[in-house]
Amino acid sequence: MEILMAEHAGFCFGVARVISEVDRRLTAGERLMTYGPVIHNERVIQELEERGAHVLNTPEELAGMDGETLVIRAHGVTRQVMAQIRQMGLSYTDQTCPFVKRIHRIVAEAGARGETVVVAGDPSHPEVEGIVSYCEGPCFVIEGPEKALELQLEADTRVCLVAQTTFQINKFQEIVEVFTRKVYNLNVVDTVCNATEERQTEAARLAEEADAMIVIGGAKSSNTRKLFEICRDRCPNTYLIQRARELPERFPEGVRRIGITAGASTPNNTIEEVLEHVGRIV
Repeated sequence: MEILMAEHAGFCFGVARVISEVDRRLTAGERLMTYGPVIHNERVIQELEERGAHVLNTPEELAGMDGETLVIRAHGVTRQVMAQIRQMGLSYTDQTCPFVKRIHRIVAEAGARGETVVVAGDPSHPEVEGIVSYCEGPCFVIEGPEKALELQLEADTRVCLVAQTTFQINKFQEIVEVFTRKVYNLNVVDTVCNATEERQTEAARLAEEADAMIVIGGAKSSNTRKLFEICRDRCPNTYLIQRARELPERFPEGVRRIGITAGASTPNNTIEEVLEHVGRIV
């Protein structure tokens, strides 16, 4: 039995940045609140909660803060929530991923130029909600090329097309092709994170070589779900797990090569735990 481990797996830059800052502050004895889960990994969030970093989920909960420092999550928050935090004079540290902040600037500038903004992404994801909040003019969120086909704008509309940082790169390219055929005055800004593109490309290659694929990450993690979809399309024996104990006791007959990858919110100790477990199965 052969194990194929993805080279690009585990914490991305933005996640490593916020986790490092939270760990540093907790170690120093600071009292912390986070606006939303700082990353989409239930296991990590539970561990941080046990250490004293409590999660707030709504703007109304900000009023209950009593001297804690507020951590802005890697996905960012809406412009309105950010304005409320500042207006209330709360102590905070903004750990929004720089690549997400870049999209905020891009869409704000596009709106100021009179362009219609189209965001390729999940409309219910906090990153996308934040991006949309920075749009001054018309803004549409589409989840794939099918929605791009359905979107009806005037042929000469000036469109700025961006993507959620964890969007599936192949789907984004398909959306660009759809919009190009519609003869829009198109400004495409590829905002899919380089780390996302590397992981997706590598996961696709491993899934084509493997008899079974294991994708490690949180169930609510957008980038992990996309890795799972990419792998499942190429390898029917694909497992999405958060920890080693969720693996089957045995793999199906004929499985000789097992590929392993992990989402951007998956800590190294979880990856190592899964590798050790798989080693025992094989």
